[in-house]
Amino acid sequence: MQIEWYKNFFYGVALDLWRKAITPEQTRAEVDFLVKTLRPPEGARLLDVPCGGGRHSLELAARGYRMVGVDISEEFIAEARATTARGGLQGEWFIADMRSLPNEFEFDGAFCFGNSFGYLDRHGMNAFARALSGVLKPGARFVLDTAMAAESILPSLEMRRWFRVDDILLLVDNQYDAAHSCLDTEYIFVRGGKTESRPSSHLVYTVAEIERLLGAVGLETQATYSSLDEQPFRLGSPRLLLVAQKS
Repeated sequence: MQIEWYKNFFYGVALDLWRKAITPEQTRAEVDFLVKTLRPPEGARLLDVPCGGGRHSLELAARGYRMVGVDISEEFIAEARATTARGGLQGEWFIADMRSLPNEFEFDGAFCFGNSFGYLDRHGMNAFARALSGVLKPGARFVLDTAMAAESILPSLEMRRWFRVDDILLLVDNQYDAAHSCLDTEYIFVRGGKTESRPSSHLVYTVAEIERLLGAVGLETQATYSSLDEQPFRLGSPRLLLVAQKS
């Protein structure tokens, strides 16, 4: 596993591809799901970690929630701060990795969207879970979204895939390390005749392992879905949406 690869990944063309790939309609649908499953009280303070450019947080802020976002990408955090200021929204943004959560707040709910669960090594993921539980109020909920659960990715894993998003061509070159349950990936971006290569590593957990990791810090799983319309998660489901609650 490549340690701390994410420190040098999230800038420039990688963020441009993400911006182009996600529609406003998708963001609104995901926020509808978050509001339904987090069950936040009116005006709740919610944590988005890692928040990226804040697409979920900004939509939630527009609906009256007090948002706090944490992300390691300076470019994305600057974008979120600028959008918040322009829109007169309630949002606070912190440049930090997933383990460094703002403990001056106590949160009514939290979420982790976009495959980020698994970016750190196992010690780091355990530290993230402890930090997350530590900033949540008793009874607060946490929603995890990932396409990287073992039951999702391993049955149909392709070693090499090409994608095109607008003017960006992306080659995804995978190598699975079974001894460490880790997916090592080389992302090769091609745009305007320029090629950039960036490595990544992602731990692959089974759903049961995720539930045990969260349960060890007092976050008990309430439901596992495969879609925003709450279809049950099964072997081969392309997406896991897990809802947990702090005891």
